[in-house]
Amino acid sequence: MALKPTGITANRETNELSITWNDNHTTVVPFALLREACPCAQCQGGHENMKKEPDPDIFFIPLIDSRETQLVNIRATGNYAITVEWGDGHDYGIYTWQYLRALDREENMPESPA
Repeated sequence: MALKPTGITANRETNELSITWNDNHTTVVPFALLREACPCAQCQGGHENMKKEPDPDIFFIPLIDSRETQLVNIRATGNYAITVEWGDGHDYGIYTWQYLRALDREENMPESPA
């Protein structure tokens, strides 16, 4: 079974994105983590650094709420991803389903930084 979301909710009160998957698991990602993990070439330091999943060290970066982490809009990108527009106008990152699931701290957070 291909992993796909059955529901995506942006909660601006808690600053979290909640994704319910077709395997009945729910992933909750703080907006600040989502922004820190932006998969676009600009944020990753070039196309050669872009990966299908975020670097596990992303879970250990201090998260700060700022204009950059204010979610403005989410839009579907084909049937495989979403694109997020942030408060500072940045909207280049395409977050695939695989990438979003890898941001699930409950499932993927390492015990300590690598």
